[in-house]
This record gives sequence, structure tokens and C-alpha cells, in this order.
Amino acid sequence: MTTCGRGLRRAVGASPRPTWRRALSDTRGRLKPEYDAVVVGAGHNGLVAAAYLQRFGVNTAVFERRHVIGGAAVTEEIVPGFKFSRASYLLSLLRPQIYSELELKKHGLRLHLRNPYSFTPMLEEGTGGKVPRSLLLGTDMVENQKQIAQFSKKDAQAFPKYEAFMDRLALAIDPLLDSAPVDLEAFQRGSLLQRLKSLSTLKPLWQAGCILGAQLPQYYQVLTAPAAKVLDQWFESEPLKATLATDAVIGAMTNPYIPGSGYVLLHHVMGSLEGVRGAWGYVQGGMGALSDAIASSATAHGVSIFTEKTVAKVQVSSGGRVQGVVLQDGSEVRSKVVLSNASPQITFLKLTPQEWLPEEFVARIAQLDTKSPVTKINVAVNRLPDFLAAPNTPGGQPLPHHQCSIHLNCEDTLLVHQAFEDALDGLPSKRPLIELCIPSSLDPTLAPPGCHVISLFTQYTPYTLAGGKAWDEQQRNAYADRVFDCIEAYAPGFKGSVVGRDILTPPDLERVFGLPGGNVFHCAMSLDQLYFARPVPLHSSYCSPLRGLYLCGSGAHPGGGVMGAAGRNAAHVVFRDLRSM
Repeated sequence: MTTCGRGLRRAVGASPRPTWRRALSDTRGRLKPEYDAVVVGAGHNGLVAAAYLQRFGVNTAVFERRHVIGGAAVTEEIVPGFKFSRASYLLSLLRPQIYSELELKKHGLRLHLRNPYSFTPMLEEGTGGKVPRSLLLGTDMVENQKQIAQFSKKDAQAFPKYEAFMDRLALAIDPLLDSAPVDLEAFQRGSLLQRLKSLSTLKPLWQAGCILGAQLPQYYQVLTAPAAKVLDQWFESEPLKATLATDAVIGAMTNPYIPGSGYVLLHHVMGSLEGVRGAWGYVQGGMGALSDAIASSATAHGVSIFTEKTVAKVQVSSGGRVQGVVLQDGSEVRSKVVLSNASPQITFLKLTPQEWLPEEFVARIAQLDTKSPVTKINVAVNRLPDFLAAPNTPGGQPLPHHQCSIHLNCEDTLLVHQAFEDALDGLPSKRPLIELCIPSSLDPTLAPPGCHVISLFTQYTPYTLAGGKAWDEQQRNAYADRVFDCIEAYAPGFKGSVVGRDILTPPDLERVFGLPGGNVFHCAMSLDQLYFARPVPLHSSYCSPLRGLYLCGSGAHPGGGVMGAAGRNAAHVVFRDLRSM
């Protein structure tokens, strides 16, 4: 505590201004009455869309309601001296094209790749003087097999085949992420020329089919079956199955026994960092540093970014075309197009005049599934957690498992199911599913010397509690105490190390970050809300029923996660449409 205390006093002070803000205030800080394009919201997708449009020669402005950019990809100093990735906390899914085309490394992005990447300690008594068992997974397949063999030699043999199977599916889906979905509207109702142009949208589907080949039926089952069924076909040991199942339910109000949960298993292998497939890592300086790098790339080419500027309404001409936005302070900003990085619900139910939208479309948007099980807890501690299954060194330096996603209450898939069942009854889980990450184990810039920041991504917590009760301070703290009690069982002394905490229940995530229902994906990543049905069928190519209004956030294809694909794809669609105007 003494070392951390001295470090804390040194750490508290003014942080340097981000490069993008310095550049903007020096050259382009004044609000103009007109731009070619306006982007609503400076989340990472909105920033990506703006950066590409400006590179295409489209003069673009971004308006953000908060004092800080990044949306959910943000770094905030909630406890003095401790910098938290307050919402999103890991990077893997960011499209490699964005990394290279926007020159993010040049604009300050630094990554810490994790190896090993997953640690699941067992809550059990050690035998014969040994510590409790644990499952540690990384990039070394031979070492992975040794770890898995503690629980099942059969599973150890099957694991490389499972990884190769999932890698192939991820490779097939990859082309679908970087282009607009098949334009069914153009195929059904477009002119002959529009139908011919739409044929190009079939290419990624054709590529995916070629990669999967004769195994397509097996892969179809992965996309539609319960994750538990998929995993049962490969493995027998519960610690391995439960660890992998967390990827299928993370951020989703579902459990491994519900059909369709198998799709999100792909998040385990879909990503890529610095050319390493399936890699996950921490952003140096927190997730906000990623947003700052994108913003720096955008402003270097001329994008104007304004914080604390809330868009109140999308303006529509008498001819039924977007002509700009009205800000909350009454300022009017004209533009040829508006791209919304806000959720589909905020975009179409709050910002857009309803008379310009079809009733059926509005009804479908209102019915989107936005249920979220997530409560995010950010914790400042004065020492590393000391797990019974992997004791700390005498000096307390970070060990390999400290850099991992640490899965607690994951000894058995039934535990995950039971946690889900509690939330269906309006109750926070008795034994919550906990993903614990310690980014300061690799990035010491986030906390004072000797101290650490901990991210707790927990579920399941309902948006509304039993009996229609809303979350209050007492309920928040009671749930956080329950989570801390669970951690204490695996790492005695954890509760005594806590310096401060920040608790974000689903309503808090909605209030602070504009996430409907607290859903980190804007709406559920279920099969009925993916690809050409995202956000709703016939309106999935980033366009909307209102000419000139586009979606560019996680509510559009290909969905949530810090991927940037929705922003990049939307920018290409908008630029195509502007050229044809």
C-alpha cells in the first residue's frame, strides 16, 4: 500500500491533450454552417466513418454529446491516478484494413498482445499440498494440450482440431465483414441497372461458400445450434467447455443452451492483431487511446470533431431528403448526408422526424431486442489479486496469468445457465459470470507504481429488477459486494486491496454511453438481427428509408465489438451515393 500511495500522489496531475484535440484547436476548431457530411456521435465507428469520408474528399464534421470522444471505447480517470477503459476493455476485432489504411500506428496506437490469454482457476481444495487446478490457454498449442490434459486427455487431443475447425469458419466469414450485405431491396424492386450493380454484393457469400465447401452443413450447425451442443460434440471436460462458452454469451442475454449462441463462439478466433489471428490485446493508455488515434488520423486529413455538442434533430427538406442537423443549443448545420453512430433506436425514434419514416419500419425498430445482462465494474487496487490456484511472487510482480481474461464461476456450463436463470426472474445472479482483466499488468501507464486497474465484465443483471424496481445506489453496491465476495473466494485478500470502484449497471450503461438497454452491441447479435436483417430486413446496407440518412454504428452490419467495420463500410456506401447525386 505504501508504494502504491507514493505512486498515487505522483500520478495525479494534468494529462497531456490528445494529438487530435491539439490539431483541431490549432486549425479547424470553429463550427461552420455547412459540411458535406455530418456524423452523429464520436464512437469508434463514427470516427472511422469520418476518417474515410474525409480521405475521399468529403468535408466531414463529427458531433459528440459527451466531453470525451470514443463512445464505449474510452479511457476515463474515475479514481484519481487510475485510468480505466470504462466500457469496452479489450481489442481483437479491429479490422486490419483500418489499422493500416488509417495509419493508426503512426498516430500513436500501441498494443500489448496477450500470451497467454485465458485463465480459469478452479474453486476447489488442493490435494497433497498442491494448489487448486487451473486452465491456462495461450498461443502454444502443445502447452495448451498439457493444460487441458489435467481435465481430459481426450479433450487435449481434440482441441487443435476444434481450433482449426473454428479458424476455417472465421476465415469464411471474414469477407462478409468488410462489405455491405446483399442488397435485397435492389434485387426485388430496383431498376435493371441497380440489380446488376447489386450482383457484386453476392461475391463475399460466394467466397464464404467456397471456403466452407462440403463442410457447409457442419458449419451451419455452429451458427444456429446452442453453444453447449457444439462444445459437447467436441469435448467432455466442463472447465474447458465453460471457458469456451463464455465467448458465446459475453454481453448477451442468452446462455449456452439457447439456439444461436454458437455463432458468438467465433469471437474467440475472428480477430487479428498485428498479423496474429485470434490475438487479443490491451491498448496502451486504455481503449480511449484507440479512439484518439483514429481521431488523430481523421483530423490530420481535415475532419472537424466537436465535443459537448448534442445533436437534437435530423433536418429534412420538404422534398423528403436530409439537409443537416439541429444541435441542442439551436445551431443549424447543413449537410448533404447524415451518418448516425448512435443506436438505431436513438437515430430513428428520437432524432428523425417520424413523419418521414414508414410506420412498419418504426415499429420494427421499436421492437429490436436490446436486452443486456452486463454490469461493468471498474476497480482500482493497491496490489495484484493473489489467486489460490496461482499464488503471487513475494515481490508481487505480474505473472503470465495476470495478463489474461480471468474467468471466475466458470467451472461448469451449468453455472453459467443458473446465473442466466436468476436474471430471468429479475434477480442479479447469485454466482455471477465474471471476466476479470488487469490491463495494467502489461501497461503500467494506467495506474500508479505498485497499483493496478481491474476490469470486471459481469453478468447476469437485469435492466429492471424483480417487482419493477429500478437500480439504486444500495442495489448497485450490494451487487458489487457479491461480485467481490466471489473474487475473494478465488483470491483471498482481494477486497482489502480495493482503493475505489465504478459500478455501471445496464441502466447506467444506457445513460452514460447511449447503449439501449445497456446493450454493448446496440441490439442483440442474434441470428434474426444479423447480416441483411441488421438492424431490420430490407434496411441493412447502412441506408435508411429517409434519403441521405445512414447508420454507421454497431446497430448496422456486422454488429458490435470494437471492429470499425460498420464505420468503414458505411463510408464507402455514402461515398458511392454522393458520387451518383
